[in-house]
Amino acid sequence: MPRTHDDNWDLASSVGATATLVAAGRAMATKDPRGLINDPFAEPLVRAVGLDFFTKMIDGELDAVTMGNFSPERAQAMIDGIAVRTKYFDDYFSSATDGGVRQVVILASGLDARAYRLPWPAGTVIYEIDQPQVIDFKTTTLAGSEPTATRRTVPIDLRADWPAALQAAGLDSTAPTAWLAEGLLIYLAPDAQDRLFDNITELSVPGSTIATEFVRGIVDFDADRAREMAGSFRQHGVDIDMASLVYSGERNHVVDYLCATGWNVEGVARTELFRRNGLTVPAPQDDDPLGEIIFISGGLNG
Repeated sequence: MPRTHDDNWDLASSVGATATLVAAGRAMATKDPRGLINDPFAEPLVRAVGLDFFTKMIDGELDAVTMGNFSPERAQAMIDGIAVRTKYFDDYFSSATDGGVRQVVILASGLDARAYRLPWPAGTVIYEIDQPQVIDFKTTTLAGSEPTATRRTVPIDLRADWPAALQAAGLDSTAPTAWLAEGLLIYLAPDAQDRLFDNITELSVPGSTIATEFVRGIVDFDADRAREMAGSFRQHGVDIDMASLVYSGERNHVVDYLCATGWNVEGVARTELFRRNGLTVPAPQDDDPLGEIIFISGGLNG
């Protein structure tokens, strides 16, 4: 179903199901003996969502016949891609807090469990923004675990006035903030992407940091290939049709846009992260239909 300006979702459907897919990838990457990441909360969160396909995926119960066109090579490329992405942003937060930032905002936080799993310095406050039902689900599922920082939730759609809600939740816009927009931008229309960064800039002071990514392939997105790769999901009742979820076409390059609004950011290609972490770069036929991804981080100029 095509996106609309007021569409909604839970963690078993639409954009929400992609968050569950990514969490399943983190769960499998956590089991990988190479130990690139450690997210012990990903697996219980995925199991709690209750989608049989993802539960079998993390249990290793899906054979080649069941997976169909989602080959083992494609599956491994997905897991490795999520691992290097997760590690990049984990390292970003470590660098930001080492620099003295004690205020963190995770936009469209989904099943992100960094508030529970990373070793935050004392005094760190983490704000998580997402749809109310997504926030409620994660909070309830992880009720038996203690966050490693002060966690404050902001249950609001990013298409609403989230800056006001964030400040009402306690954000101090006079103090540096570490911002994260992970796996989010492709689900925003081009003008909404710009508005997101404009709002972040307005709420930031020098010393603030930002991390996100830019998907160059969104400009000429191959919808047919995306539908073909998602065939196995649809056959097992999982509502992930990337061709109808993303906003394709021209949009501002994130590095250029942020630099023009006062940020000093740099990007690194996903393939480079594969190499840095000793992982095999996926063959073109096994790669993400969105192609190369540029991971971006930096700080606000003084």
